[in-house]
Amino acid sequence: MNSQTTTPVRRLRPDVRNIALVWLVLVAITVLAWCLTPENRGDGSVLDSVLVTVIVALGMIKSRLIIRQFMEVRTAPRWLRIGTDVWVVVLWTALLAINLYR
Repeated sequence: MNSQTTTPVRRLRPDVRNIALVWLVLVAITVLAWCLTPENRGDGSVLDSVLVTVIVALGMIKSRLIIRQFMEVRTAPRWLRIGTDVWVVVLWTALLAINLYR
């Protein structure tokens, strides 16, 4: 018998499992945001504004996940974690305000 067939399936290391989980969440958020994208009617309806707000909020969540997980900010000093969180909120709030102001 081959030893490779008798060995149990190895579990993923916690760091690899965490990266895979975050990646799956990012993919799910991307698909959800794509499905929510309103048609370009240009009528400025309330529903369009709500959808745009939800999509921007999803983008904010994605940005934070990418910065924390893939840029190793989760292990950085506290001031850097807070700084990046503030930057993400300010950036996405400004983008939302610009989009809704039009």
